Amino acid sequence: MRFARMSRLQYFELLVAQDEGLAVLEAAIAVAQDEAPDLDPQAVLQEIDGLALRLKRRLPADASALHRLRLLNRYFFHELGFAGNVNDYYDPANSYLHEVLRRRRGIPITLALLYMELAQQVGLSARGVAFPGHFLVKLRVGQGDGAGEVVMDPFCGQSLSSEQLDERLAPYRRRHGLTGDFEVPLGLFLQAAGGRDIVARLLRNLKEIHRQAGDWPRLLAVQRRLVILLPNAPEERRDRGLAHAELGEFPEAAEDLAHYLEQRPAAEDARALRERLAALRQLGRPRLH
Repeated sequence: MRFARMSRLQYFELLVAQDEGLAVLEAAIAVAQDEAPDLDPQAVLQEIDGLALRLKRRLPADASALHRLRLLNRYFFHELGFAGNVNDYYDPANSYLHEVLRRRRGIPITLALLYMELAQQVGLSARGVAFPGHFLVKLRVGQGDGAGEVVMDPFCGQSLSSEQLDERLAPYRRRHGLTGDFEVPLGLFLQAAGGRDIVARLLRNLKEIHRQAGDWPRLLAVQRRLVILLPNAPEERRDRGLAHAELGEFPEAAEDLAHYLEQRPAAEDARALRERLAALRQLGRPRLH
């Protein structure tokens, strides 16, 4: 289906309108339209389907889940050559799926999205895991009493044991005081991420890259999508307002900050933002001649 008469944001809004049936992969592809306005998400989906078809043709009809997983890993990481971009991890292109397909390099979440799509198309149960600091994939293999889960790092193609996951989690636990009597079981960090959470994590990666670079036009584009995706998150409205302010768009900035302060009147930053809002309203008034 094509939406030629829709704006890029309207198209994105349609994709993420409902939690049930949220088009995660297509929405993630559409994020890149801010950078590549002529990008056709349907063409990208067809390219991914083509990669999946090549693998499906090699699989025996009675292949076990473990056999499918082994073939998928060999195909994805070795034959196709997908890998983490260790040389330029913070390149925004790592978050654009059409660029990841072209360059075969990405970050954990974009590699995971492609890996999960291929896995699902060959009959594997694959879910994303919003693990602290590093997006992972978990796959269900086996049946009945022999069923189990494999946790995969899509950045390097490594299967991770419980001990390795605990080791990766240790700095996060120490930082947040989740040790000793307050230790949280590993399983709670391995729960499947929802589609909206996955798209939000992708966008927030870009948000941080553009914020660090002081690239306000690109940051504003990301914030517009985050506000659509997370309409009940006033913090995203606040951050969109701050991006508007940096670009001299004072009425729009004031509207977003006012909304945030209505929703979060006792927030830690409320006092500073009230002062900022007053200044923005003054700047946004038309001058008399």
